[in-house]
Amino acid sequence: MKFFFSSIPIALLFFFFFLLQPAVAEENKAPNISDILITTSQTHLLLFCSIKNSFTPEMIEGVRNGIPVTFTFQVELEKIVSNWFDSTLVDLTIHHTVAFDPLKEKYQVTLSEKPDNIITTPSLDKAIETMADLNGISVSGLDKLEPDAPYALHVKATLAEKTLPMNMHYLVPFISLWNFETDWRTIEFRY
Repeated sequence: MKFFFSSIPIALLFFFFFLLQPAVAEENKAPNISDILITTSQTHLLLFCSIKNSFTPEMIEGVRNGIPVTFTFQVELEKIVSNWFDSTLVDLTIHHTVAFDPLKEKYQVTLSEKPDNIITTPSLDKAIETMADLNGISVSGLDKLEPDAPYALHVKATLAEKTLPMNMHYLVPFISLWNFETDWRTIEFRY
C-alpha cells in the first residue's frame, strides 16, 4: 500500500508532462529567425540568416492556387552609444515574393536584393528555402564602421503580407490568417 501512495505523485507528474507536449510542439511551430551569421567581405558587412517554420499549409495551398506570397525582412544596424541613444546607421527593407505559374508548373521567386535575377524552380521545397533565406545581404560598407566600436544588428520578418489588390482580401478571408511575423532578433558585435 505504501508503494501505491508514493507512486501517485510520479504518475501525476508524467500525466501532466504528456498533457503539455502538444502545447510545446505547437509553440515550436511559430516562425522564427535562426542561423544568423554576420561576416565581412573586403568592403562590406554581410548578413546571412533564415526563417524556420515560415510556411503554413494554408499559405502553400494559396500559392498553389495562384496567390502570390511576400515576405518582408527588416534589417537595422545601430551603433551602440553608452549613456545615450543608439544611432541607427542602416534601415533596410527586403522583399521576397513567390508565385506559382500553373501553365509551366513552376514557382517563381523574386528577391528585391537581386531584382534582375528571378529564380524559377519546379520544386516547392526549393522555393520555400529561397523565400526563407537571406544570403550575403550587404548591410553596410566597412568604411562607415569604426574599428572596435559596439554595434547591434536587428532582424525581423513579416510573413505573407496581403498581396491581393484593393481590399480583395475581404473576399478571400483566409488570407488574413497568413499575416504573422517573427520577433526581433538582435545580435551585438564589435567590428
